[in-house]
Amino acid sequence: MADDSINKGRRRFLTASTAVIGGAGLIITAIPFVETWLPSARAQAAGSPITVDISKIEKGQMVRYGWRKQPIFVINRTPEQLQWLPKQDPRLRDPHSNEPQQPSYCKNGHRSIKPEWMVLIGICTHLGCVPDYKKKVGPEPFDPDWKGGFYCPCHHSRYDMAARVYDGVPAPLNMVVPPYHFVDDTHIQIGVDPKGAA
Repeated sequence: MADDSINKGRRRFLTASTAVIGGAGLIITAIPFVETWLPSARAQAAGSPITVDISKIEKGQMVRYGWRKQPIFVINRTPEQLQWLPKQDPRLRDPHSNEPQQPSYCKNGHRSIKPEWMVLIGICTHLGCVPDYKKKVGPEPFDPDWKGGFYCPCHHSRYDMAARVYDGVPAPLNMVVPPYHFVDDTHIQIGVDPKGAA
């Protein structure tokens, strides 16, 4: 009788121990499987917003950054560059950025939150080449009435200083403005829209 109760107690202990160890083993085995569903740290970093310091970008200067494996152009436009923008409207395909993929804060003549700061994805909308920044105003081989902007050497598409595409070139759309906002007067975060923006 005493032996039966001891055996039953042992049996319960061994059953419970086996269940706990088996459950722990199952969880440990499942962790790597579940982790394969999660994006890698590299993938998470590639899509993460970046914050850039604009305090040292001089007037007229463009600086390149990388975000989501794309070149980001940040330009500190001069008053002269801004003054030419409305005068280019008759030469442009979409001067008011009516394309649906553009954020609401770029649907203005300067296509930016603050007129002097241009932030854009530096990729030509024709076949994905990276255009050159041509800030000098004056005749160019590709445009005798050049007022500054971006020129794609691959297929000769041209954009003004607000990255709006000229009419009659291969590129069909204005260059894309990424989501961005000003963190403060000297920092821009690329990858996140301003609060309340669409």
